[in-house]
Amino acid sequence: MKKNLMFALICLILGSCGPEIYQSPSFSQIKDSHKVVAILPFEVTIESRKLPKGVTAEMVQDQQRDYGYGMQGDVYGYLLKQMSKDKYTVNFQDISKTNALLHDAGFSYEDLRLKSKDEVCQLLVVDAVVSGKATLSKPMSDGAAIAIGVISTAMGSGVWGNTNSVNTTITVHEGVAGDLMWKYDYEASGSIGSSRQSLTNALMRNSSKKFPYKKS
Repeated sequence: MKKNLMFALICLILGSCGPEIYQSPSFSQIKDSHKVVAILPFEVTIESRKLPKGVTAEMVQDQQRDYGYGMQGDVYGYLLKQMSKDKYTVNFQDISKTNALLHDAGFSYEDLRLKSKDEVCQLLVVDAVVSGKATLSKPMSDGAAIAIGVISTAMGSGVWGNTNSVNTTITVHEGVAGDLMWKYDYEASGSIGSSRQSLTNALMRNSSKKFPYKKS
């Protein structure tokens, strides 16, 4: 009892302990009717107070888009491995089909954040969509870490130098009204000189424990 009280006090003082999870009260009934779920490119934001010489805003936008599609692929790959073990109650649409349908409909990466989730679900002919956001904060005011990231990615390493924090969110929206059904917030703090795949795997390892389509 005393340990639980102490833990609660520490959480209150620090502001939060562990990830934040939201699930709609109606999702337990709705999810049983879901058969196919699509995974969208992640919405990625790279924060830096100042860009270094030679790095343009367009370069950063290109990197955000590449990172967003990369995280989409990482999440799909992770879920496929879990599906092979029969851990989920739904199937996940192949992301090549997802992205082809979005492209044919004229939905660019930048357009997606402006579209309602029910509109996207209807276009993809799925019951729900998994989407996410990632915000990468860089500690150096001259933006040197971004330059490292751009150069590293161009060389194929996908390594992003040191960051102050990476805030990631993964969500599930149902396809009829586009309502938010489930949301998982995860923050990795400190010096993270790690690959995009490592970041996504960390997010999925933690969120998959509470993933709503997981078989009980």
